[in-house]
Amino acid sequence: MIEDYAHGQRDGLRMALAILAAEEAKWSALLAQSRSWRTNAKREVRFKTLQVAQQRICTALNRLTPKTTASIDPELASALDKIGL
Repeated sequence: MIEDYAHGQRDGLRMALAILAAEEAKWSALLAQSRSWRTNAKREVRFKTLQVAQQRICTALNRLTPKTTASIDPELASALDKIGL
């Protein structure tokens, strides 16, 4: 039961990473596209916030990953490769 719960947590974090990666791609395309410096500044802040959130989720995911083996979990590795981390 505990392993099922931990697996569900890891799945939720992977889904959050995928969502953040999609949002980051959307905002990176909009950086410096506006003539307004305020809009560009807000977009840069949003983009940086998404990057920080991704890193925090990766850290949480790494903490939840079982440490029984020295190598990275293949399931985790494939999820991180999909989002480019």
